[in-house]
Amino acid sequence: MGVLPLKLILVRHGETDWNKDKRVQGWDSDIELNETGLEQARKVAAFLKDEKIVAVLASPMRRARATAEPIARCHGLQVEVDEMLKEIRVGELEGMSVANLGTTFSQFLVRRWREGQPAATTGGESLLELQERAWEAVERLLERHIGNPGHDDEKAVVIVSHFFVTLAIIMRALNLPPDCFARFKVDLGGVSVLEFAHYGTRLLTFNDTSY
Repeated sequence: MGVLPLKLILVRHGETDWNKDKRVQGWDSDIELNETGLEQARKVAAFLKDEKIVAVLASPMRRARATAEPIARCHGLQVEVDEMLKEIRVGELEGMSVANLGTTFSQFLVRRWREGQPAATTGGESLLELQERAWEAVERLLERHIGNPGHDDEKAVVIVSHFFVTLAIIMRALNLPPDCFARFKVDLGGVSVLEFAHYGTRLLTFNDTSY
């Protein structure tokens, strides 16, 4: 018997003031959503209201939890918090203006990786380290929900997290190499959808902000 399809809906959190100011915002910056971010969260929840969502997971960071809560409420669920979904550790680059890097932060990290310097800086975390811990959360979710009896239709689970966590999960699901991090952009409030089934994993939607 084949496993039932499962949709994994990946949502990047809404806007914070640090996003607006283009500052590096990683593991150690627990910045809350601004008014634009709160509105994005409400719109994402409305956009996903017809999905058959059975679980909503989120990073413990305030910007992720505040984005996840309206989605969970729409489906009568509680947000499950998972530490493994926090944004990448960036060490002493935390709070720095992205303009000071001379490129996008994802391109900066990939360049470091190619140069044999996996972490962004002292006290930072490599893209592969981030990917390993984020994928742990995904594997636990799949074990709980793929092929469970009592479900006749395709169901969905939601992970609300961050730019690099979202990309790390997609790259791992599709077996793409680390340098692909610099080839994709996930907007604030962007919705991406992976489908897991007996025939493999497919990317159904990437970075949808049409709502």
